[in-house]
Amino acid sequence: MPTDHVQFRRREPAHLVREHGLDLRLLHPWPGLATPFRGAWCVLRPGDRTDTHQHREQELFIAMEGRGEVVVGEHTHVLAAGDLMLMPGDVDHHVLNPHEEDFAYYAIWWDGVMAEEYLA
Repeated sequence: MPTDHVQFRRREPAHLVREHGLDLRLLHPWPGLATPFRGAWCVLRPGDRTDTHQHREQELFIAMEGRGEVVVGEHTHVLAAGDLMLMPGDVDHHVLNPHEEDFAYYAIWWDGVMAEEYLA
């Protein structure tokens, strides 16, 4: 099978940007690739806490390294490397890292508007 159509988007830790209380890099979409979702590599350093926010999109967290906590409303959910968490849209949430090592995760989000734009 030919591999010339395979594309990679690397984490590139040196290119992370500090926004919303964490270091991140939007990894998806990228030029020439259309999909009905978006994604970002996210890193919370020890002691980091993201801004509390909500958005209409559903969101999937894929924990890649370390441990962190996702606070959804009044409930705290612990995530560790290898865990997945699916969160509905329109709920207040934030992520924090009370641990001594970085917490890294990949966030993927989507909604009906993105799907309609993709299909148009």
